[in-house]
Amino acid sequence: MDKRTLSEADICDRYITPAIEQAGWKKNQVRREFSFTDGQMLVRGRLSTRGTSKRADYLLYHQANQPIAVIEAKDNKHSLGAGMQQALDYARILDVPFVFSSNGDGFLLHDRSGTYGQMEQVLSLEAFPSPEELWERYQQWRSLQGTTSELLNSTYYYEVGGKEPRYYQQLAVNRTIEAIAKGQKRCLLVMATGAGKTYTVFNILWRLWKSKAAKRILFLADRNALIDQTRINDFRPFGEVMTQLDRGLLDPQTGRINTAYEVYLGIYQAIVGNEERDHLYTKFDRDFFDVIVIDECHRGSAAEDSNWRQVLDYFSEAVQVGLTATPKETKYVSNVDYFGKPIFSYSLKQGIEDGFLAPFRVVRVDLDVDSNGWRPEVGEQDDRGQLIEDRVYNLMDTDRSIVFEQRDRLVAEYVTQFLQDGDPMRKTIVFCEDIDHAERMRQALVNVDENRELVQADHRYVMQITGDEKIGKAQLDNFINPKETYPVIATTSKLMTTGVDAQTCHVIVLDRRIQSMTEFKQIIGRGTRLREDYGKTYFTVIDFRGATDLFADPEWDGPAIQDEGFGEGRGGEGGRRKWKEKGYNLDVKNPNVVGDLHEDPLVLLDKYGFAAGEAEVARSALKEALRGCLG
Repeated sequence: MDKRTLSEADICDRYITPAIEQAGWKKNQVRREFSFTDGQMLVRGRLSTRGTSKRADYLLYHQANQPIAVIEAKDNKHSLGAGMQQALDYARILDVPFVFSSNGDGFLLHDRSGTYGQMEQVLSLEAFPSPEELWERYQQWRSLQGTTSELLNSTYYYEVGGKEPRYYQQLAVNRTIEAIAKGQKRCLLVMATGAGKTYTVFNILWRLWKSKAAKRILFLADRNALIDQTRINDFRPFGEVMTQLDRGLLDPQTGRINTAYEVYLGIYQAIVGNEERDHLYTKFDRDFFDVIVIDECHRGSAAEDSNWRQVLDYFSEAVQVGLTATPKETKYVSNVDYFGKPIFSYSLKQGIEDGFLAPFRVVRVDLDVDSNGWRPEVGEQDDRGQLIEDRVYNLMDTDRSIVFEQRDRLVAEYVTQFLQDGDPMRKTIVFCEDIDHAERMRQALVNVDENRELVQADHRYVMQITGDEKIGKAQLDNFINPKETYPVIATTSKLMTTGVDAQTCHVIVLDRRIQSMTEFKQIIGRGTRLREDYGKTYFTVIDFRGATDLFADPEWDGPAIQDEGFGEGRGGEGGRRKWKEKGYNLDVKNPNVVGDLHEDPLVLLDKYGFAAGEAEVARSALKEALRGCLG
């Protein structure tokens, strides 16, 4: 039979697969036509579809969790190396060192490990390397000679019908296990919000625990919600050997702590003492824990002057693994300074391209009072009869030293019309300057005419969810539960910035001054999860404060979705908008301001779609055009 008449599948069945098996590879070591991404979510208007997933013709494993080679197959009409460039792209993503291309005549091997004499070489079908040969070379590549084979060969947690780690989670686990096997004491993992950091670290800990490389484990966070979610969900397989670390573990008679457990989960606030209480963590011996995981480590736990740093210093002999979604280093916050450079990173951009995380749109809205500022009339008084300081008030002052209630109303109307143009039941988080602002924004949203029937149907349509508001805070679990319809719109300040797994959040509204890249990424992270079963294929950021310009990070976040004609009209999908409002008087409740907002029509201008260098020119031109239209 002429080999050139065979299909690619026939070439695989008759030549490539037999050559692999002859070299000693078992069936459970070979995955054929293995898709390792879901395909990017492509969005056009309100329609979305999946792009093509990345699929390797063959992925070879030394053990179930350790891929070491990729093979790209072609039919015999192609040359031996025709699939090499595609295979190399897959190898780069999967970080495997041995790359093969074949058309059934033999193999072209590309060596990324540097352990062969030359970069590329042709092999006959009979000369395909054995698992033992490639594993030995892999260990040379990763400098793993002499490390504990039991730990390297350990497997992740598996249950029938349960989920398996995605390729990048598996890679993060393997890189961490390898680092620990080589004696590294501090490891940093940087993974975008929604990428499954907790599930990833669970598998790291499971492999350490099952291989007895770690007998006692401490998981640290700074919020009870994070501990509860971790214990109930990802860490559930630890079962009865796991407990929450708090003062309930102390013997009331002796003051000794219960050391019978193997996995402890705790928040810093509960284990660090004060003037009235001793430090709870000092009840353990310094060498009690073998591994400590520090969740959200960017929030100061590793800072040298942090009160929490004392916990890490006390258990300095333990392996310490830091988790963060924030890649940027500043002079105020440094993960690298303590942990060293990340041993693995997975960006929001990569997650979007792979189809595991939701793409996003950005609607940037300027209000004239924010762009141009406001200055009181001479002798003007606030609502308490106090003289207003004669100066220009700008966006830095808004909702801090000055409150414009009409501005709140305009923001509420804008958000409402955006939702009404599509599905008004899309879950939305409005991030406000402080608790008072969150309360005012709730009232402003409730009072928008278009929301009247929705609020009458269920008063929970709009709720203030802040740390001081017990009723609203009690609704937080309902908000993040995809199966619960209400609340729909949540106004908040700090409470929902982190530790809130809002999987079906479609809209994030930024109406507060964000002062750090860390905080910005945490807020944006509330929308990054995909839930196609609930119609969540992308999310929208409505930015009233310019944060998306200030903290733009295209290398990590990637570009926002751009559609031609995106946002035409009012509300809905954003874009360029014009609103006309006249004669507003500002009622101010804090020692602040009363007066006219602006003599000219109020213009809301969406800057979406302009390159950075064109934004100001385009904005000025469009404003003039709008003023002419509005009269």
